[in-house]
Amino acid sequence: MNVVLRPLLIAIFCLAWLLPGLVAHDPWKPDEAYTFGAVFEILQGGSWVIPQIAGETFLEKPPLFHLTAAASAWLFSPVLPLHDGARLVVGLWIGLALLFSALASRELNGPRHGLTAALLLLGCLGLVVRGHQLITDVAALSGFAMAYYGAALARRGAAPGGFWLGTACGLVFMTQGIPEAVMVAVIALLLPAVCRHWRTPQYAAALAVAAAAALPWLAIWPLLLQQRDPALFAAWLQGENLARFFGTRDMLAGLAYYLRTLPWYAFPVWPLALWVLWRARRLQQAGAPALALPALGFTVTLLMLGSAAESRELYALPMLVPLALLAVPGIDPLRRGAANGWYWFSVTAFSFFIAVGWFYWGALELEIPAKLHAHLHTIRPGYEFGFRALPFVLGLAYTAAWFALVARLPRNPERPLVIWAGGITAVWALLATLFIGWVDTTKSYRSVIADMQRAMPAQYRCMASRDLGEAQRAMLHYFAGIRSGRLETGPQPACDLLLAQGLPLDEAVPPPEWEKIWEGHRPGDKDERLRLYRRQQNP
Repeated sequence: MNVVLRPLLIAIFCLAWLLPGLVAHDPWKPDEAYTFGAVFEILQGGSWVIPQIAGETFLEKPPLFHLTAAASAWLFSPVLPLHDGARLVVGLWIGLALLFSALASRELNGPRHGLTAALLLLGCLGLVVRGHQLITDVAALSGFAMAYYGAALARRGAAPGGFWLGTACGLVFMTQGIPEAVMVAVIALLLPAVCRHWRTPQYAAALAVAAAAALPWLAIWPLLLQQRDPALFAAWLQGENLARFFGTRDMLAGLAYYLRTLPWYAFPVWPLALWVLWRARRLQQAGAPALALPALGFTVTLLMLGSAAESRELYALPMLVPLALLAVPGIDPLRRGAANGWYWFSVTAFSFFIAVGWFYWGALELEIPAKLHAHLHTIRPGYEFGFRALPFVLGLAYTAAWFALVARLPRNPERPLVIWAGGITAVWALLATLFIGWVDTTKSYRSVIADMQRAMPAQYRCMASRDLGEAQRAMLHYFAGIRSGRLETGPQPACDLLLAQGLPLDEAVPPPEWEKIWEGHRPGDKDERLRLYRRQQNP
């Protein structure tokens, strides 16, 4: 492939992958909704130091991501809704993750292999949806990628390598917290023990530079928080950091969860990574820097995540970067049979999924066939179907680009990877353009809150809430401008409305003075019910 066209093609890939799904839908339950709740509070004049949701402190994560999202929402507010403007910052953070992954691969594998890591990361199934959501983890992902670049660069430059390593540690801390920052520090400190290439005075100097670069990130916000509210600082230190780090969960159960998740989450990079390790052992190259750094990073991250108090597939994002870096050396020497099999599987599978996508779009918007149309609207009631020109044109463009890529891509060692990344991009773009409104119908709280507002009295003093989750409280504030007073924090005697969250068949009946005036749920939601009560006036 032409040396000029190759970076240009991959840059187009990255943009084509990044842009679909960043706009044209509301904050989705659960992670986007409560994350945007904290962003919205900043836009409403809330504290820059203490994240809040609907007027109450929400110190699950430090505020760096929320501040960048608020800045993006403000910047694009003349042309986009606040939630879409805020979500655009996700493209920036994921773009940085791709950039630093490519730079790390370039340092470890040579100039020709830098962009291969970006393509491998784009192809990971687990990154497709999460990489387009308004969540703090996308910013942390860029921090982890930066850490691998800094560690790789430190072999030939103590000052720049240490700077990026320390900045990465601070960035991860300011978007996630202490446990994730400790992961970066442990990887950096263990490198000399596992690989002689980092066992040098230069790397020791790089660690000193890293400590200096990380210090402002690690100190300024905690000091501001401690100065503002010492009790809140102590609660954050214990509840959101030490409790997660030293959880009571069985470590074997945590490891088993991630080992069950990774086969689909990190596909197709994990088979390539395993093959690279097997091949390196056979060729006695296991100590090479290109293998030692990502292998150590993956191992440390897996063990620390497995020991945490809670396991979620979302938390596996940091493992994708070392797996992608580990898989890079496996692309060129991939055997012809395996490469052809991967190529033709990608062409066949993604062409099939694209055809299925258009078939379902015809049923959804054009009522062809009618039975499938009825079924799609049964599982997403409330969706207003009909032909829309812009999604149709965008979907057609991505479809045409896919078939043009298949037809014109020359044969080379990277062809299977490019086709896989192109197929992922095309299928995701179809989902994010043709079906985004259909999915938004059930993922958004806009319609159910609007329905509740129609049932509310014209005049009321305030609204109390019971068992209302962070996502629901955030969206109630955003869509209705209501900050509910939670009964969990104490009695709310002045409130004459009560909003309760519960299960469809398990209503916790309030005291007799409360009269139910409304009950609702998101379209198609069978698990969650919101119930509104009004305090009856004394006779």
